[in-house]
Amino acid sequence: MCRRAACLSQAPKYRSSRRPPRRTPLQLMAPIAENLERVREQIAEAAAKANRSVDDVELVAISKTHDAAKVREVVEAGQSLFGESRVQEARVKIPDLPSNLRWHFVGHLQKNKIRHALPLFELIHSVDSLALAEDVNRIAEEDGLHPRVLLEVNVAGEGSKFGFKPETLRMEMESLLALPRLSILGLMTIPPLAEEAEASRKHFVQLRELRDRLQTEFHVDLAQLSMGMTQDFRVAVEEGATLVRVGTAIFGERSKPERE
Repeated sequence: MCRRAACLSQAPKYRSSRRPPRRTPLQLMAPIAENLERVREQIAEAAAKANRSVDDVELVAISKTHDAAKVREVVEAGQSLFGESRVQEARVKIPDLPSNLRWHFVGHLQKNKIRHALPLFELIHSVDSLALAEDVNRIAEEDGLHPRVLLEVNVAGEGSKFGFKPETLRMEMESLLALPRLSILGLMTIPPLAEEAEASRKHFVQLRELRDRLQTEFHVDLAQLSMGMTQDFRVAVEEGATLVRVGTAIFGERSKPERE
């Protein structure tokens, strides 16, 4: 007869017949990759809801304030288009990342930063005045460049925001279109910050309708609509956005929260 402790040590260990739950593809991903996949799924759902092709919507991952190492995580998850809003930060970050990435500028462009910005970005979302457009055109001519730009419209009339007033844009559209170096591809807006995404819808509708009127009146193609951020990009897609600018939902909260 064996002692109790010895018997217990010789006894077969109990094994559960239950298999561990299978992990979904999202659960197998790193957090940033999971975030990116979720945002893409939400874009696809919003496009389907509006009877649009998801291929008509591009995701701009807003990487401002995030270092190159964090951007690489998003690149490894399959994202290649990024947005920055500070030229000085972009000048340091972009050369440290793969050369095949695409970069858009989404912040307020200061006159003294134009010459540095133009070679870095394939599209500037935020040309917010005729004076700025003329400066961009002049510097582009000096440097032999042909910038692609969007016109930023302050559809809500907020005093704290940059951008053309809709009526001013209409009056200055001929002058803007006459600038030979600029390719104006569409419009951009940033609606007022709101707790509910639905509050942004009317502003997205206003931008789309303004775009439609300008196309008709000036016989120009303004196909691109840059609108929608982390809090409201799904509504923006439903209302016709072709470019959505999403940062926090992909990268997580910043140490000093800002709107992207």
